[in-house]
Amino acid sequence: MHNLYESQPRLRPIPRQRVIEKLDWYMGRRDYAGAERHLLYWLEEARLGGDLRGALMLRNELVGYYRKTGQRDRALENGEAALTLLEQLDFGDTISAATTCVNFATALNAFEENERALTLFERARPIYESSAATRPDLLGGLYNNMALTCVALGRFDEAEALYDKAMATMAKAPHGALEQAITCLNMADLVAARDGMEAGEGAIYALADRAVALLDAPSLAHDGYYAFVCEKCAPTLEYYGYFDDARRLKEEAERIYAGA
Repeated sequence: MHNLYESQPRLRPIPRQRVIEKLDWYMGRRDYAGAERHLLYWLEEARLGGDLRGALMLRNELVGYYRKTGQRDRALENGEAALTLLEQLDFGDTISAATTCVNFATALNAFEENERALTLFERARPIYESSAATRPDLLGGLYNNMALTCVALGRFDEAEALYDKAMATMAKAPHGALEQAITCLNMADLVAARDGMEAGEGAIYALADRAVALLDAPSLAHDGYYAFVCEKCAPTLEYYGYFDDARRLKEEAERIYAGA
């Protein structure tokens, strides 16, 4: 197979930290076209410089970008390319390999390719769980997104256990309250899918109340990530009848973005 990232005589690594900081700048302003141009420009620079590690980072970012913008084919194309790069780099059972699998699996779940998503989550889980170097946000993200896949496959008991693990793990993570709020609303969706709205009403409202309380914690910084989480949570809160809270969160997100 032709190797697009065949190492050159003189490796020219891309400035990964600077690339990510500029990507955050674009996304914080919701300049999605600018973010895509930025990522594709540096992907080409990585190719020309023979920088496989840089290319892997960019492929992972593109998977996430195309997932968020609903571009299925491009998300999956970049996910496949990221898996190929893992083999070329011989990353084996490393944290980077697990993170790539989780990232691609999350995209597969978003586009309803749940059986394959679960396979990739299962590949990543023992790596994360066995390494003392795994950050709590990475492990919590694995549990949360793996649970979403289990719900889609009707494996509700497994999903509930994973959400419990996500809640406990995210308590130790930066932005932990925000991540827990997302998990609470995911758990509400689990209850609705498993028990039905009428039978699960009490549990659903308790989880939604907890999510709102977490989002309203006075200690939270109202920054770009807070705005992103507000936008993510508002539609679910609206679905469960929390119209005032949903409107307030959307308005706060708009206020933050306007001042970015």
